[in-house]
Amino acid sequence: MDPGAVEWSLLALVTPRFDNPGEVCHSIRMKFFALLAVFSVLAMVLGRAESLYDIKIKDIDGKDTSLAPYKGKVLLVVNVASHCGFTPQYAALEAAYQTNQANGLVVLGFPCNQFGGQEPGSNEEIKQFCASKYNVTFPLFDKLEVNGANRHPLYTALAGPGSPVPGDIGWNFTKFLISRDGRILKRFDSKVKPDSPEVSAAIAAALAEK
Repeated sequence: MDPGAVEWSLLALVTPRFDNPGEVCHSIRMKFFALLAVFSVLAMVLGRAESLYDIKIKDIDGKDTSLAPYKGKVLLVVNVASHCGFTPQYAALEAAYQTNQANGLVVLGFPCNQFGGQEPGSNEEIKQFCASKYNVTFPLFDKLEVNGANRHPLYTALAGPGSPVPGDIGWNFTKFLISRDGRILKRFDSKVKPDSPEVSAAIAAALAEK
């Protein structure tokens, strides 16, 4: 929607043009409902702009991207760290990716250094660690913050007040399962392993949705 056109429409709606004072109340009511309609359209446009697929992110090599390339896929979004007690979950994450990739699952790793300083390395160091230690082939992204004032917009969408599973991220390797059409389906805490029956069943159910 053209912002200039919206502004002109709003001006036209709120500018009073009364020939008969007796029509004032009726006219105000009509303009009120018309304004509500305009703002409803604006809210819909803004809501679409803030979908998971439109949020700007960077890949592990620092290139600008988004989740748009993964539309139609089931996503398992994980905040990862290289020096954490849960770091061995990389192996199960990669196994889940290899097992279900052909059916439409993509695991997405987002390094974060907010928990115990357990991801201090550069993006290049993180990438090399994941490849050499755990043979990770699923996509990795730029280091980001998942809590606090500098929380990345992606994690505001995943865990903010508007999420169906809101609340600050507790630790590394918290997992979010996203449907093929971008809905947040499940949230799993760090202790829930990627190959647990709970996660495996949720992935299978999400992949079964067409």
